[in-house]
Amino acid sequence: MTETRTETEWLRSLRPLALLATGRTGADIERLVREVRRRASRAGRPIAWIDLEEALRDRAGEVSDELHWRMAVHEAGHAVAYILLDVGEVETVMIGTPQGGKVLARVNQEALQMENGLMRLMACILAGRAAETIHFDAVLVGSGGNPESDLARATALAVDAETTLGLSQDRPLLYRPPGGSDALVYNPQLTERVNARLEAAMETAMTLLRDNQETLLAIAQELNEHRLLDGEQVRALAVQGSR
Repeated sequence: MTETRTETEWLRSLRPLALLATGRTGADIERLVREVRRRASRAGRPIAWIDLEEALRDRAGEVSDELHWRMAVHEAGHAVAYILLDVGEVETVMIGTPQGGKVLARVNQEALQMENGLMRLMACILAGRAAETIHFDAVLVGSGGNPESDLARATALAVDAETTLGLSQDRPLLYRPPGGSDALVYNPQLTERVNARLEAAMETAMTLLRDNQETLLAIAQELNEHRLLDGEQVRALAVQGSR
């Protein structure tokens, strides 16, 4: 590296790079560093810090401006919900990751000890989809598609509430061993109850974001421009929007 910095400054600089690298494997990073080194060598200079940052941000150019804006609105929806529903502390919001975008939040585990807290968390997980629905009247398929997706995570919480956590209105004392998707395939009554929870959580997210559209758009615009916001920046925008 060409820059001379104190240890604290190095650590501060590493944080945004680490966040930009979220979702990449060690092998991905090795390949990226080798490519950056080759480019710098061809230019006849050592690697600079900005080279790594630009390489990590390169994926941003692979999608259209319209898609980036949709991603920003989606992730801003999650962030607004986490803050205003008081479910967790937002640490970072980003777009342009290999998964498209991500909100890192430290969830308040105490809030999850009550049914209301679980429902609020479900609303936060579905808030990205809600934000897209409000502003585009359509949603990207990225809300689902894999076991770590928004839809999968929200559904898993709803299934737990109905089967293992004693929160069901139907035989709440009966512990039903987790059955994953099979439990929904072969139990239409359970499917109805789980879906009702998901619809209630979605409605909570929709109402919240409709009532706080200025805050949602302010965060989305900053995220669309900078690709990465830390928790302090997001909370500051949320406070401004609530005035």
